[in-house]
Amino acid sequence: MKKQDKPIRSICVYCGSRPGAAPEYMRAGKALGAAIATAGYGLVYGGGTKGIMGAVAEGVLENGGHVLGIIPEFLVDMEATRDQLEALDELMITPDMHVRKHTMFERADAFVALPGGIGTLEEIVEIMTWAQLGRHTKPMILGDIGGFWQPMIELLDHMLKEGFLHTSHQVRPQLIANVEDMIPAIEAGWAETADDDGDARIIGKM
Repeated sequence: MKKQDKPIRSICVYCGSRPGAAPEYMRAGKALGAAIATAGYGLVYGGGTKGIMGAVAEGVLENGGHVLGIIPEFLVDMEATRDQLEALDELMITPDMHVRKHTMFERADAFVALPGGIGTLEEIVEIMTWAQLGRHTKPMILGDIGGFWQPMIELLDHMLKEGFLHTSHQVRPQLIANVEDMIPAIEAGWAETADDDGDARIIGKM
């Protein structure tokens, strides 16, 4: 495949609005945010200022990066505080989850899922589904902090064995445990996969 000419602009991070049980989750969130900013990329995320979401945004902002938060109106007071939202470089308040997720997809060039709950799982699975359906070829990473995503990999392996993942090479994100390896993996994936015209990774309308 030919090298992608269009630069990466922003990386979408899906993660929990709670800190989780292991301290390493929050450390990983802040470290990933710092790595995104240091590499010169922007962050696209769910707009929360609490938990791992807040740690990622904080890591970007503390290192001079750009943060775009996208959050539905009904979640503003659940996953964020309005005064902390003012610290973001850009904030989009959407009418519902559907608009939020679609906007995050459109504004991001790659996706990383750190530890999180059902919402995080649903978001990365939807991106995987769109990849399987041939709607995009953007890099996808499961941030396997402390082995968090191992049960997910076991499930994917089971689906493949049972004959349901006919395009497993498209649907399966890279599994990366170390934050320092995530940005290089995204850059390598971006360079290796391109459409015939070398433009953006969205194929048709979503």
